[in-house]
Amino acid sequence: MLCEEKLEVFENGFADGKFHLEVEFYGNDARRLLLAVIRELYLPDYGEDYVYPFECAKEFWGIHMDGSEVVAEEFRPNPIKFLNRSVLNRLEKALEETGAPGEVREGIDFEKAEIHKLKKGLLALGKNFILDEGRKTLIVFNKPSARELILKYLGMLDGA
Repeated sequence: MLCEEKLEVFENGFADGKFHLEVEFYGNDARRLLLAVIRELYLPDYGEDYVYPFECAKEFWGIHMDGSEVVAEEFRPNPIKFLNRSVLNRLEKALEETGAPGEVREGIDFEKAEIHKLKKGLLALGKNFILDEGRKTLIVFNKPSARELILKYLGMLDGA
């Protein structure tokens, strides 16, 4: 669905021509997180009162969420010390459980990713993906700069 001249929203993500950003998720529902990202992207253009792309995406996804429910968190890194076979096996299993298509899974390289230990499991941060083992969610994106924006709203996955 076209929500803005250059923002297309689809079932598991969005593509934005204005910011040249594409984000998709696999596994557990991450649409609330994506709504937070869309809202932040378009907030400067629309202001606090009514962010049309956010409202449009919300309606398309059938999610009842107010702008005040968008909560940013500071990511506190907790990197693991060693990447061993046990950690890789856990990440590969979590990746498999997301149900991501083969071509998406092939683009995931845990060897080059930052791996962090969270309360709910491991978090793998790659140049073009975030895999949250505990939440069983894979988020892929086309611009490395999107990673920080997605991390900022990672807590929104808990409200899905």
